Amino acid sequence: MPALIDLRRRIKSVKNTQQITQAMKTVSTAKFKKSQRIVLESRPYWHGLPELLSEIIFWVDRESHPLLEERAERKIEGVVIASDKGLCGAFNSNLLEKALLFFEEKARHSQVNLVLIGKRAVNFFKKFSFPVDFVYSEQVQKLTQEDLEKIAQFLMRLYAFGKTDAVYVAYNEFKSILSPKVTITRFLPLKPPEREEGQEGLPLDWEPGADTVLNVVLPLYVKDQIRHFFHESSAAEHAARMMAMDNATKNAEDLIGDLTLVLNKIRQASITKELLEIMTAVEALGEK
Repeated sequence: MPALIDLRRRIKSVKNTQQITQAMKTVSTAKFKKSQRIVLESRPYWHGLPELLSEIIFWVDRESHPLLEERAERKIEGVVIASDKGLCGAFNSNLLEKALLFFEEKARHSQVNLVLIGKRAVNFFKKFSFPVDFVYSEQVQKLTQEDLEKIAQFLMRLYAFGKTDAVYVAYNEFKSILSPKVTITRFLPLKPPEREEGQEGLPLDWEPGADTVLNVVLPLYVKDQIRHFFHESSAAEHAARMMAMDNATKNAEDLIGDLTLVLNKIRQASITKELLEIMTAVEALGEK
């Protein structure tokens, strides 16, 4: 009966795996609901602030603030936001592959340095020759607002002191539970809106003054957008892991059903064989 013992052990192993994937799905669902609430409640502000700021900088000299100065892209800073853990489908692989292609294309004409957030991003880019300026590789989901502000301040210092000419961010934007959207966007410098000739915008009425407004609003914009990218990525990660664990749980259930069917067939064949042997023995004894 070794086949039956092996099958029972395998069924037990799959059931234990199913319990783990079910527990992980439950945890990811709870984390996803929290992240989704943050994203949906904050999106109007996160999406509205860049539009408002672009309207403001339309009326000012781009050299009036170091974060607005537009330069040729000889040096580029790339920010990649991934996760620490796997078991979330193609969440990390799709992002890292597209980020790699994008920064390799940029590296043909510019020097590319990276800021890596997430152990998966750190391990992936170890294989390539991009210089890394800043790393967060442990407990990414526990990054606090102070940690995100440190990243924002680091990027602002790089740009303001002329150590980089553009900042690009690669992250997974939460679009739906089924599929996140890999997004690579130019973060700094901010572009003013394109206007048709004669089109009016905000009136030139500054209070308390253009310099004062920019000194307050621009750092606020950088910090809030970094928080925006992080929370979008976090919600997309939990959604991807929730779906991956749900699929794994269903696959385990199907596998258990298939193995149980095979087990029952082997048991039935064994019982049938034993009955045939008994009947053969009875018939042999009757003939005597």
